Amino acid sequence: MSRVLIGRNLPESVVETARGHFDVSYRDSPHPLSRDEMVTALQDYDGVLMTLGDRYDAGVFEAAGTPRAKILANFGVGFNHIDVAAAEAAGLVVTNTPGAVTDATADVAMTLLLMTCRRAGEGERLVRSGAWEGWHPVQMLGLHVSGKRVGILGMGRIGQAIARRCHFGFGMSVAYASRSEKELDFPATRYTTAEALAAEVDILVVALPASPATHHMVNAGVLAAMKPTAHLVNIARGDIVDEAALIAALEKAEIAGAGLDVYEFEPELPEALRRLENAVLLPHLGTATLEVREDMGAMAVENLRAFFAGEEVPNRVTV
Repeated sequence: MSRVLIGRNLPESVVETARGHFDVSYRDSPHPLSRDEMVTALQDYDGVLMTLGDRYDAGVFEAAGTPRAKILANFGVGFNHIDVAAAEAAGLVVTNTPGAVTDATADVAMTLLLMTCRRAGEGERLVRSGAWEGWHPVQMLGLHVSGKRVGILGMGRIGQAIARRCHFGFGMSVAYASRSEKELDFPATRYTTAEALAAEVDILVVALPASPATHHMVNAGVLAAMKPTAHLVNIARGDIVDEAALIAALEKAEIAGAGLDVYEFEPELPEALRRLENAVLLPHLGTATLEVREDMGAMAVENLRAFFAGEEVPNRVTV
C-alpha cells in the first residue's frame, strides 16, 4: 500500500477516504509544512497531499536528493507555491483541484464586489464602534452596482462564473482581458491588455492564475488607468497585484475602493493596508465552505488513487 502524507488538517471525510486507499500519516495542524518537513516528506513518502503555504521550491527538491515521493497532490487550484519544473525534473507528478473551487470563489468575488462598492465593511465598523448616529440622506454613499460595467481580468472557469453572476444577476455589461477570444453564453467585449480593460470598467475583478507572467500585472499603470469611482476586486493570487501601488492608489483616492481575499505576502499585511477604510479585507475565504473543501479533498485523493493505480491522472499540472 502506498505511503501518503496528508500535510495539513483537512475535513475528516477526506482523511477517512484517503485512509481507505493508502497508508496515511496525518499531520493534523493548521500550519503549513516547514522546510525540513517538506524535505522529509519527499524522502519518506510515496506521495504528499499538500496545500497552499507549502512552498515546494527548487531548493526543497534539491535538498531532498533523489526523492521517494512520485506525486504532489495539491489541495487547491492555484499552484504558484510549487516549482512544477523542478518537481518534474525530480521525477514527481503535480496535480491540483480545478472545478471544485469555481462557484465558491465566484461567490466570494461577488461578496467583495458588493462590500467594496456599497462600503459594507466601513459601515459595519461604524455600527460596531457606537459612533453611528442614525440614517441620513447622504450617509456613506457608495456605487450602485446594477447596470454597471464589470471587467474580468482572466476569463477562465472562475472568471466566467463571476461574469455570469454579474450579467444575469445584476444586469451588468461584461468586458474581459485574456490571451484569446472566449466562446461565452453572454455578451462580452474583449480587450487585449489589462490597462485597456481597466480604463473602461466600473469594477475590475482579478481572476488570473498566478505565474511569472502575471506577477504585478495589476501595477501602478493599470491602477492609474482606472476611473476614480472604480473598484478593484482580487480573488486570484495576491502577487498579481502590486500591493504597494494599490495602497498608494487607495490612500490618494485615485480609485474608490478595493475588495481583497488574497495578499502579496500572505498572511502578512502592511499596516497601511489594514488602516484603509476604503479596503475590504477577507482572510482568503474563497473556498471556505465544508462541502467545497470536501470536494477539493476528494479530488486530491482521486488524483493520488489514479496515479498509484497506474491510471491517467485526472488533474495533472504541466509547465
